[in-house]
Amino acid sequence: MKTVRSSQPALEGLIPYDPKYLPAKQLMSANENPNNVPEEIQIEIRKVLKNFPFNRYPDPLANELRDLIAQANGLSRDNVLVGNGGDELLFNFALAWGGPERTFLNVPPTFSVYEANARLVGSKVVNIPRKENFDIDEEAVLARVAKGDIDFVMITSPNNPTGKLARGSFVSDLLNASDALVMVDEAYFEFSRTTMRPLLEEHENLVILRTFSKAFSLAGVRLGYLLANQSVIREFIKVRQPYSVDAVSQAIGCAVFRNRAKFEPCIDQIIEQREILIERLRDLDGIEVFDSDSNYVLIRLAYAGEVWQQLYERGILVRDFSSAPLLENCLRISVGLPEENDALITALRSIVAALKAE
Repeated sequence: MKTVRSSQPALEGLIPYDPKYLPAKQLMSANENPNNVPEEIQIEIRKVLKNFPFNRYPDPLANELRDLIAQANGLSRDNVLVGNGGDELLFNFALAWGGPERTFLNVPPTFSVYEANARLVGSKVVNIPRKENFDIDEEAVLARVAKGDIDFVMITSPNNPTGKLARGSFVSDLLNASDALVMVDEAYFEFSRTTMRPLLEEHENLVILRTFSKAFSLAGVRLGYLLANQSVIREFIKVRQPYSVDAVSQAIGCAVFRNRAKFEPCIDQIIEQREILIERLRDLDGIEVFDSDSNYVLIRLAYAGEVWQQLYERGILVRDFSSAPLLENCLRISVGLPEENDALITALRSIVAALKAE
């Protein structure tokens, strides 16, 4: 039997993204909304799908959904692009602005897919680590960008997994310092009530990424979108896959976005529960708790890997970052329903006390 020719060199040593999904009674690892789509919206969706033309191709650019998003943001359709989840749009970012002889600036610790995408398309990666408290090292980033060789930059606000917001004044300075395309990933902005949207009119080199997966309870329906200058959107369209957003997802997205105000009580509850969870975590001995403006909380504690294992044995799945660079001994906890947060605290208190007694 003949052997197969090797894959492209950029794949050598590349570690694919692993969401570390495991079955569990209590899922608090993937930053999903713990609440399903409200029943009244589900009823509307079912009505739309009752006589759905499944035999027809979808609108290639999801223009009905683009129009709804554009109107909500005071923009035109040409300033919006819908994708198959934020993940497709993140890859298209690297595909359109990266490549050999191109340079990407990243500020870890952050979502690992950013760097992986950049390397996959052959880009050089410049990492400017965050400070010990996970703030962006703004001076270092601006100094590096000032050299003039950076092609694209990723800033996440709130940052995943640390929960930290980027300062608007810093993003403005960054946009003014270079013509590099700066993407601000706002996947969790509904939980911070903070956005860089006001900067769009002034800066052609800004693109904002958002998702339906978190606040809108649609992690199982892959929908994300970009807000950007028309010239930037045109470049993204050149590299996107045709029909990447299926017709069913478009229909569900339209129904949800028209009814987005009905998610506000749920979002408010998550924000309230986040603050309660932070306070209760800080009452536990031996746990460092980081402030968060998102729907998750990052903690640092001794024996984090063992704590993760014991939580999982009790049916509670959180995200283990204890071996990740710059996140040693850290776990990320998605905010759950009140009863889920109660169970987590009870389990953590017992596990930490037992480990401390050993």
